[in-house]
Amino acid sequence: MATAVVDEAKTPDVPLSDAVVVRFAGDSGDGMQLTGGQFTLSSALAGNDFATFPDFPAEIRAPQGTLFGVSAFQINFGSSEIDTAGDAPDVLVAMNPAALKTNVPSLKTGGLIIADEGEFNDRNLAKAKYESNPLEDGSLAKWQLLKLNISQATLDAVKPFGLGNKEALRCKNMWTLGLALWMFDRDRQPLIDWLKAKFAKAPELADANIAALNAGHAYGETAELAGPLKQHHVAPAPAEPGLYRTLTGAEAIALGLVAGAQLAELPMFFGGYPITPASAILHHLSRLKEYDVTTFQAEDEIAAICAAIGASYGGSLGVTSSSGPGIALKGEAMGLAIMTELPLVIVNSQRGGPSTGLPTKTEQSDLYQAVYGRNGDAPMPVIAARSPADAFECAIEACRIAVQYMTPVMLLTDGYIANAAEPWHVPDLTAYERFPVQFLTEVPEGGFKPYGRDEKLARPWVKPGTPGLLHRIGGIEKEVDTGHINYAPANHQAMTDIRKAKIDGVKVPDQTVELGAEGGRLAIVGWGSTFGPIHQAVRRKRAEGKDVSHVHIRHIWPLPANLGELLKSYDKVIVPEMNTGQLKTVLRDQYLVDAKPLNKVSGQPFTIAEIEAAIEEAFQ
Repeated sequence: MATAVVDEAKTPDVPLSDAVVVRFAGDSGDGMQLTGGQFTLSSALAGNDFATFPDFPAEIRAPQGTLFGVSAFQINFGSSEIDTAGDAPDVLVAMNPAALKTNVPSLKTGGLIIADEGEFNDRNLAKAKYESNPLEDGSLAKWQLLKLNISQATLDAVKPFGLGNKEALRCKNMWTLGLALWMFDRDRQPLIDWLKAKFAKAPELADANIAALNAGHAYGETAELAGPLKQHHVAPAPAEPGLYRTLTGAEAIALGLVAGAQLAELPMFFGGYPITPASAILHHLSRLKEYDVTTFQAEDEIAAICAAIGASYGGSLGVTSSSGPGIALKGEAMGLAIMTELPLVIVNSQRGGPSTGLPTKTEQSDLYQAVYGRNGDAPMPVIAARSPADAFECAIEACRIAVQYMTPVMLLTDGYIANAAEPWHVPDLTAYERFPVQFLTEVPEGGFKPYGRDEKLARPWVKPGTPGLLHRIGGIEKEVDTGHINYAPANHQAMTDIRKAKIDGVKVPDQTVELGAEGGRLAIVGWGSTFGPIHQAVRRKRAEGKDVSHVHIRHIWPLPANLGELLKSYDKVIVPEMNTGQLKTVLRDQYLVDAKPLNKVSGQPFTIAEIEAAIEEAFQ
């Protein structure tokens, strides 16, 4: 196996010891997501803070070696606070020419490329549209290059186990992982234990993968890797004592929904239909049946939400989940939940584009849909999670609002949050305030009014079949108090006003400033998964003396009561969004502030550098 190392004098930007960004990239069948996931586990066990970004191809199985079939996994890990998966990788592991071509433009100048030269044959080079071999033609001179015949090294390592060539090559991601574990001084034993458990019924596969893992690690130990390619130790990040686990956004939503139902003292019914990237929520909830959770995979999106509404009518907490196209299909049923005034939690894991769009890419383009996207005046609370860990808290908050105000609530995440992972400090649920539901069980004094109101303007929740509390429910306009069908103009006006007033009156916390002062030259206002890059960019610019603050909105509708006054206390407001300016429009509409958009709709998250550039421009 040959090695080639670029002159150290030409590579000033080497991986730092306090934070490193590594991207694993290869064909969809190369196991890059599994490799990244296990490297994430090693980072967690090493005590590092981290954030991940899995980047999937949209095709279920693209032709091998093609540009559109590349799968990547990026992790930013370090000994200090990590808020994003990182801008540019310090290290790129490229398992074939297509992986190199699609990912090397984002690699830092002076960063390290680890390439499997065994895959850089004429056929694969042609598929990646390379006219010459980039490992040989000098086109990678501004990066460090470590070219290894990983494929052959893997075949050699697993030869004693008698695997066929195809099965043997499936172990090369473990060889690569072994090298990465050596490079960053990680313990192999947890990965060995995991492989033994995963292949318990096929021990020869476990042994082969372990042999590949050990061979990659041994190569790092024994090869003479010059200059900056020495082993890097990343110290643990400071963290308050407690129990931690790695958590994806989808897992956080599932756990938060269960916690919310438990705090409300209700059984939970989840009606869903498979759709990227929301399907994982159904998968996780299906494993939590011991917490009085019923999961139902419906034949379509409309059946899924209607089943959840029926469950709420029956006395359970109804929950449904989808992404943008499925949310569009659920629109009429959302109106039914608003008209019947039943609690319902709707999770929207946003993805790119209209129609099928970019199924595996991230975007924030469903805010209009969440706030305005139903026929009639159909107000609904909307909450947006900022990170995987925050999604747990937001799911509980969505459950609370739904049952206390008898309303559907939409919870917004996106593809980045759903798939990304970060360390999560497991909370003590006994510290959470409970909000147990009180069903109406007896006829109240003065008679039963199905659409009577409490101080929150919420109507009573009655389980069907309760003696003396028979009532009519459906999608046709209800009469004030009685709930009978009523088309009268004055009645429709009154009920429309009541439904609006109920949502306007939902109690949400006042808006806080995440970083900086309340008032000043510039506010960067974000929502959802833009939190990380905004926070880091504002932190850096404040360190340079810039008067800039970070405001991040969780409650998209109704907005916090003090938000308008807060925004008007800044000379300039910039709103970065992965859409064409949707929150910006809402803020201009509600507060008449001159909010300026910073838009990105590439299917990729914002980088810190993009936010920093916008801040610099605002101060010119």
